[in-house]
Amino acid sequence: MRIDAQGLLVGGDCIPSPNFDERPAGAIDLLVIHNISLPPDKFGGDGVQRLFTNTLDAEAHPYYRAIAGLKVSAHFFIRRDGRLIQFVPCSKRAWHAGISSWQGRERCNDFSIGVELEGCDTLPFTDLQYEALHRLTLALRATYPLRGIAGHSDIAPQRKTDPGPHFDWLRYLSGLCEA
Repeated sequence: MRIDAQGLLVGGDCIPSPNFDERPAGAIDLLVIHNISLPPDKFGGDGVQRLFTNTLDAEAHPYYRAIAGLKVSAHFFIRRDGRLIQFVPCSKRAWHAGISSWQGRERCNDFSIGVELEGCDTLPFTDLQYEALHRLTLALRATYPLRGIAGHSDIAPQRKTDPGPHFDWLRYLSGLCEA
């Protein structure tokens, strides 16, 4: 697995999101891990894809009425089966972090790559997701000078809880050290 000069995963699935803009000058040096499921706590549907592409039908589920107008995205989405989908090139600023701060720097979207895991705060992630996240992280590290990896809850602790208590940080980080 590798990332090309435009910030695209070579040979990966790509569904372009319109929810991005140009990054300001500076290094891309933070990886932010999230979780998402649409409808909440339901897996396998197209809700996340529709949210990230501004095609979510507000009438398809009661929860969607509250989020249908959001303009959000992430660079990558990892499904429960380990399938990896890219929505925004890494060279562009995806809208995943919102109001955020990391090590004294505001606006984490400016300098981070966002990875959404299909999941929620109440269930563990799958082995296939950890494997895909591990491979993706290694590819990102080979391309960008990543200095940190954080959860959404680390950069926006007053607003966010993801990737949640069931994300096994030790498993994920120790796998990176072994590589």
